[in-house]
Amino acid sequence: MNADAANSAMIRTTLPARYGEAIFWLARYIERIENLARMLEVTESFARDDHGVGNWRSVAQISGDEARFHEKYPESTGADALRFYVLDGDTPTSIRSAMRAAYHNARTLRPLISTEMWAQINVFNKEIEALSEADIAASKVSALCGRIKEACHTHAGLIEATFYRDQGWYFYQLGKSLERADQTTRLLDIQHHLLLAERDGDNPRADRVEWQVLLRAAAGYHAFRRVSPRHISLEAVAGFLLFDEAFPRSIRLCVRTVGLLLERLRQNYPTLRSSKPLERYDDLDASLSERSIEKVLAFGLHDYLDLLQQHIGGVSTEITRSYFSVES
Repeated sequence: MNADAANSAMIRTTLPARYGEAIFWLARYIERIENLARMLEVTESFARDDHGVGNWRSVAQISGDEARFHEKYPESTGADALRFYVLDGDTPTSIRSAMRAAYHNARTLRPLISTEMWAQINVFNKEIEALSEADIAASKVSALCGRIKEACHTHAGLIEATFYRDQGWYFYQLGKSLERADQTTRLLDIQHHLLLAERDGDNPRADRVEWQVLLRAAAGYHAFRRVSPRHISLEAVAGFLLFDEAFPRSIRLCVRTVGLLLERLRQNYPTLRSSKPLERYDDLDASLSERSIEKVLAFGLHDYLDLLQQHIGGVSTEITRSYFSVES
């Protein structure tokens, strides 16, 4: 097949916008479910600690719905947080709501996804819908979160093994990478804020425990220990989560992946001619390329993470506007 014929084939196989958007958001919701399950598991484990680490308030702050949570559950206990984030279908950020949204997107994609993918998502959705108060008892939370994470990993494996590597694959990977970058910035920002707000004097041991909580919530504790086996501090942990190019959930690796995917979309699908997503990406990439952890801390970690979140949101918005807003 010559180059002109190859280009024509690519044009013919360009996905309708509704499929691209459904794939993009399927990835984001599954990633969101896994991240939330991990945060709940880690928080529940450390909330039982006598030192008081593992603060349920952090989960609400990371998810951006602290006011809604406290309005519904003024006492804000661990049981309330689990009810809110696992069972409550009226909470947009809950596992149940995210699973419903993922299932809805998978139904839209039924002509494109494998039988194995559809069956797994269907079963996963039914299991989440069947959860009750008994399933979020303190003695069962760890096992429940483990099952939820395992289901997300199974989905990831089926995507890897069965999903066709066309335009839809790029959109799926874009959604996953943007969601990971966004979640990592939120997690680092809120955990750092809580550590500063709740620090009681100079207690290096308590600080180390807090950073361990953060790393475990980001699925990065063991990876971090490979890089820094003896030293754990704000500089080391923040630098690792921001800039390490070998850790799957680091912001820099996720952002670089987004750039590669956008460039491949532009090269391989001539009908997707908009340069706006790449322009917004360049702003995001520059924010990471021109900084070191020393410069970030001098600038202010919160302000820097807020800037990254704005850029990540801008890239996501521009992808939606450029690729999904007009039916193709």
